[in-house]
Amino acid sequence: MSTLTKQIYRYTHPRSMRHNENLWPYVKIQRDKFGSISKLNYKNNEIPLQNLSILKDSFDGSVLLTATGPSIKKIDFSTIPNITAIGVNGAWHLNEHVDFGIYIIVDMLFIDSRIDLIKKIVSKEDLILFTTMHGVVKLIDKLALINIKCKLAIIEDKCFQVYKPKVSSNAIHSTFKSQTKIIFSQEKQNIAFNYDIRNGVFDAGTVVYWSLQILAYLGFNIIYIAGLDMNNFSSPRFYESPDDMLPSFLDDKLHDTIIPAFQLARHALDNKNVGVINLSLDSAIPSNIFPKMDYRDAFN
Repeated sequence: MSTLTKQIYRYTHPRSMRHNENLWPYVKIQRDKFGSISKLNYKNNEIPLQNLSILKDSFDGSVLLTATGPSIKKIDFSTIPNITAIGVNGAWHLNEHVDFGIYIIVDMLFIDSRIDLIKKIVSKEDLILFTTMHGVVKLIDKLALINIKCKLAIIEDKCFQVYKPKVSSNAIHSTFKSQTKIIFSQEKQNIAFNYDIRNGVFDAGTVVYWSLQILAYLGFNIIYIAGLDMNNFSSPRFYESPDDMLPSFLDDKLHDTIIPAFQLARHALDNKNVGVINLSLDSAIPSNIFPKMDYRDAFN
């Protein structure tokens, strides 16, 4: 966006709409009756989107969610049964061993820094990529729409939706308490979980929390999570080297946000009879939230 266009936007829109300034006026959207973005026009081009309503409860059984903690290196993925696999961020480095059917990227820094890897991800035709509107725009700008072969599914941060005012953290409960598909943490009511991702997903500092809301919506019954270490934040992710590390901001959020959010997720998933198994035995996420199990025992 040009500096002039950004200035015009700031003069003509309230501060609560500032998160949209890099989208306007090039992004035009339509929402369906459920609140999801059903039509997208970007720079006068119609962008094909995956219909989120079609995806609702379209899966069942087990799913492998691959995060990117160093413990991934301890798993022999060739021994894991052929179940639906979902990757986040740099988990694509496992693609020779894991056939990803779904992918989730909501970190814009990751797109900016790993565009060569992103290009490989979006070239997979039978892949559904969940990303934000800003993610879609970045992908098109960096790679061109013709090179994006996967299906694009737009998900939004519930508090920063496209062309809607920002919802501050201390207003989350009061703003959304009437929406029946949303539940809140009893200890921290600014932490919430949405069963219906069509009208937004709640953030808790980690893409895995987004993923759990998405997987509950898709209809899976058992979620196996690999690489959910949440410790040793100064160590490289399983695919990084010490000289090629992206920064991690999880350490500051672990106890105040991430663990309480996963506690809420456990409750939310219990309500839907969805089990979660953490394959990272040394994970900082307590076993009373997600039980830990060695992958060899989990898939025996």
